[in-house]
Amino acid sequence: MAHIGTDISKAADLLRAGEAVAVPTETVYGLAANAFDEAAVLRIFTIKERPTFDPLIVHIAQRSDLHKVAQQVPASAEVLMDAFWPGPLTLVLPKRPEVPDLVTSGLDSVAVRMPAHPMMIELLGSLDFPLAAPSANPFGYISPTTAQHVADQLGEKVPYILDGGPCAVGVESTIIGWEPEGGGRWVLYRPGGITTEQIEVLVGPLGNSDKGPVPMAPGMMDSHYAPRKPFYVGDVPALMKRFAGRSIGVISFTTDHDAHRCEVLSESGDLAQAARNLFAVLRELDDSDCAVIIAEKFPEEGLGRAINDRLRRASAK
Repeated sequence: MAHIGTDISKAADLLRAGEAVAVPTETVYGLAANAFDEAAVLRIFTIKERPTFDPLIVHIAQRSDLHKVAQQVPASAEVLMDAFWPGPLTLVLPKRPEVPDLVTSGLDSVAVRMPAHPMMIELLGSLDFPLAAPSANPFGYISPTTAQHVADQLGEKVPYILDGGPCAVGVESTIIGWEPEGGGRWVLYRPGGITTEQIEVLVGPLGNSDKGPVPMAPGMMDSHYAPRKPFYVGDVPALMKRFAGRSIGVISFTTDHDAHRCEVLSESGDLAQAARNLFAVLRELDDSDCAVIIAEKFPEEGLGRAINDRLRRASAK
């Protein structure tokens, strides 16, 4: 089993030595390596069994570090960073040649964010390189929101797990990309911890990404965040009738359904609380004696969009 601890200097020494280390962020736990060391980045893909056509997010210690990885930063990016950095917003910008193609899956853009978790900020500040870090889980499985989740999934594949406690946000960062054509616009690649409404107040309406066969940013695969057990999203009473006679686990926003197990994410109807609980509850039901997991759709507003995005990808076949 991997060693779990709170020794930031130990994590930093391993990263300098080219190892991959599990780290806490405010969104989910990440599997981090030196973003400028291609061999170290390859460890991430190997440990996660992640396809190399799925790009990674680069994490930086401070805003001035952005220019180490991005070669074009529009003025509106400064407005977004003023509002949301450090925090769960990732910007996809034209990349500098120093960033290995392995990190960006050969794309000419790089996904960057400045995380808000105090341990991650201290770790990044002790290093002279940024960290590439996707979620610290086997590719396609439920994202980890505690250090123990990482240990349960990756075990001895990771030499050290830096324990920063449960993640405060619980879903991954929002990803938007800058498309300079036609005067420039921001495009939504993945909803997440910063809501679309919050962003659009500052930069106007977000465009929609043109979906192609290759992901333009991390977290865009159709099937992702998935449990091992059969998982369905939709009208809970109808789905419960469909699977009558089987032990059913239900994920609900506010309603306590009469099922074998029902996990209510927020009795008060707080979408932020629901997002924070989502992955942990999905993991619990996947490890339970339930034969089928059902989730209802959440309000398509605010963080509800991010929750619905994760549920849709988790249920994709």
